[in-house]
Amino acid sequence: MAGAYAASSYSGHSTSPHAPPGPAPEPPSPGWSRWRRLGPGTLTALGMLPASVAAWLLSLRGVRLDRMGDLGLLQVLPVLFWVALALLTLGFCVAAGDRRTPHGCFAAYVLTLIAVLHATSPLLYQELRYSWAWKHVAVIDAMVRHNGEVPDAGGFTIYNQWPGFFELNASLLRATGLESALGYAVWAQLLANVVLLGPLLLIYRSITSNRRLIWGAVWIYYSCSWVGQDYFAPQAFTFLLFASVVALVVRQLPSSGSPGTRAPREGWPVGRLTLVLVIEAAIVCSHQLTPLMLISALLLLSLPRRNRRVTLPALGGAVVLTMAWDATVARPYVSGNLHSFLDALTQPEANIWSGVSRLAEAAPSQVMVSWIERGLSGSVLLLAVIGLAARGWTRRTPLPWLMLFPFPLVMVNAYGGEMVFRAYMFALPAAALLVTALLLPSGGRRLPAQMLGIYVLLLAMIGSLVFGYYSKEAMNRFSSDEVAATRFATTRTPTGSMIISVTFAAPGLETHYDRHERTEITEESPSTKRLLLRDPLAGLEPLVGRAGNKPAYVLLNRAQTADLRLSNELPASFVGRLESALAEATDFTVVYRNDDAVVYRFDPPREGRPG
Repeated sequence: MAGAYAASSYSGHSTSPHAPPGPAPEPPSPGWSRWRRLGPGTLTALGMLPASVAAWLLSLRGVRLDRMGDLGLLQVLPVLFWVALALLTLGFCVAAGDRRTPHGCFAAYVLTLIAVLHATSPLLYQELRYSWAWKHVAVIDAMVRHNGEVPDAGGFTIYNQWPGFFELNASLLRATGLESALGYAVWAQLLANVVLLGPLLLIYRSITSNRRLIWGAVWIYYSCSWVGQDYFAPQAFTFLLFASVVALVVRQLPSSGSPGTRAPREGWPVGRLTLVLVIEAAIVCSHQLTPLMLISALLLLSLPRRNRRVTLPALGGAVVLTMAWDATVARPYVSGNLHSFLDALTQPEANIWSGVSRLAEAAPSQVMVSWIERGLSGSVLLLAVIGLAARGWTRRTPLPWLMLFPFPLVMVNAYGGEMVFRAYMFALPAAALLVTALLLPSGGRRLPAQMLGIYVLLLAMIGSLVFGYYSKEAMNRFSSDEVAATRFATTRTPTGSMIISVTFAAPGLETHYDRHERTEITEESPSTKRLLLRDPLAGLEPLVGRAGNKPAYVLLNRAQTADLRLSNELPASFVGRLESALAEATDFTVVYRNDDAVVYRFDPPREGRPG
């Protein structure tokens, strides 16, 4: 009766017998009904979203990239950019404070956050960011030229043994007729994060049906994922596949008593298990580390007996596929590095500290950034542990195992000093939901004034993230002049030439890596670097001598100077000193020069000619 009265009152239709006769008013349209069901918080959030997008886009006008210093983009992005981030975060908090906020509103905010974080650099830069991304483009181009395995690959032979990512892109180029992956690699970071949203949502929706917990976890994940392994690389590709396998496994697990989860399931449908095995095969042939992370995750998920009917088939597939690949295609790399693997097993403390103690030589700005990154990682993991302790329902879900599984691998291998950061990256999806469970109530009630504290915390997370993402752009960003100089050195020089650079910071330095020898001065022995610092020309003699009777080319550019300034591996003035010495040397000739780069050629003495 009350419902009928409410409907009558809403429609404005009078039930009085004295009311004049007439047609009943039309019922409200479905679209208007949906808007009426939205709470004031949702409507406010929907109004703030376009304002934040407009502020972001306007902030990118007139950014002076040439003024970047030791803190990269952080020094040249205008105040309006930070206003846009603050407004976006505020709008998300307003949306999260309203229990009626629909999935669509949350999705719009998360997609906008991804765009702001990962589309800013491609919109500002003319060329592909990250020298490592250029390297992967060079590997793909080489595989296209050789229609598969690349001969004479030298140190790049490892990519012949884990070719999945590269062969996939090579097949895409052949199918589309594109000349190179450069055209879409620029947007790979944005695309990888957008696509990752699918597996993340499947994981979270398999654990809880609470919209605020689901989207809060997604927001925290993207706000804290600072490790930067989402660019055009095999790691980004296999992390997406890893998250997909975990999502399918978690979705198939029996109900774990968490709020709003689905009914228990028994075992695997054949089609879904086949999909899991196919994805695992793609992981195994594309990357060295990710299969081990997947095995560790499935192993820990198998500890509760109720999970084993689901996890053991997936675990068995991952183990068999990894062992088969390592014993066949990847056998040269595995056998050649077996001794170092065994040594790493006996040095767990060195493995742990290798990635967190290398700050002594870095520039002061980068030391500060490193501590901010470490502070963000430690805070997220600490809040996740508190959430696990404070919210009992989380302990009945897969979340504890999905947060813990990467860390045993930290003790068995340093992975070039990066293992501790990779462990954080793999643990972050579970940690994000645990942090959200701590911050937001799982019930449907409105959030009171503590949203202000949550807003400050989310702002601090995003602020820490952008320090990690944007602070090294002086060496990660390349100008068109730098690209042109590197292209000259790698494509307009004789096959077999030696290409020398000071650091790795050159766009496309590995182009035609099967035709040229390459060396970076910062990778040379300490004695060679000391000689170079004392006398640049004398120090270059053994390096150019490696080319034999072929010419050697020295490539210097702006990004290498920035790299030295940030890393302090050599004095930042070394590039300028080396160029001055080359300019005065009679046996080095300038063969290419522009505003940001220069290429010198060294011709070895011919027989009968004084050398």
